[in-house]
Amino acid sequence: MNYYVLTLFPEMIDAGMNTSITGRAIASGTISLESVNIRDFAEEKRKGRVDDYPYGGGAGMVMQAEPVMRSYEYVCGRIGKPARTVYLTPQGSVFDQKMAEEFAQEENLIFLCGHYEGIDERVIEEIVTDQVSIGDYVLTGGELPAMVMMDTISRLVPGVLSNSDSAVSESFSDGLLEYPQYTRPEVWRGKSVPDILLSGHHGNVDRWRREQSISRTLEKRPDLLDSAPLDKNDRKFLRKLLEMQEQT
Repeated sequence: MNYYVLTLFPEMIDAGMNTSITGRAIASGTISLESVNIRDFAEEKRKGRVDDYPYGGGAGMVMQAEPVMRSYEYVCGRIGKPARTVYLTPQGSVFDQKMAEEFAQEENLIFLCGHYEGIDERVIEEIVTDQVSIGDYVLTGGELPAMVMMDTISRLVPGVLSNSDSAVSESFSDGLLEYPQYTRPEVWRGKSVPDILLSGHHGNVDRWRREQSISRTLEKRPDLLDSAPLDKNDRKFLRKLLEMQEQT
């Protein structure tokens, strides 16, 4: 997986991604990251200016099309062909785990980070393949959403996580929220680890974890249950929970 980020603040991307799991993956070569400074492709290079006033008036400034296009063409030249290009915008489709799994199949991904009041629409129409949002709110720029997406996608790239089962059992991976986790000591400030986890019976532990996932999802994100893959035992347990809810 090769990431290319078109940004006005490459140091922000580098600082955020070169730490923890993604940092180790970059160091090992499992993923690669190149932060491309759009200012380097400004027509007025001495000033590094990449914005101008919007036609029609209005508050704020708009990023110019040409510097963005030049930075994109630079990256395509590095890759040797056009690549899937993601524009981070509140107007995009909301990012989720399913989308992350789709992006993780790509070899190269370009992220376009806007600032100010946005980017000249003409270059968006020319180069962007996907418009993506990480939520219904407005941020200062696209850098944080790009890092959120790269972090999520990277966890699905083989070799990034040390335990290959980790990405499989996490929240949303099977349509449900993750079950609760515990570690030593066995008793902490009067609170004990559930007995089932100390039993050594893997089948019972797996069933308990599955039921905990269903219970948590019903409590916190019931909307996910409509599309979650539930087997006969899962549905039976869910009916029991719903009946208990009705009684209370």
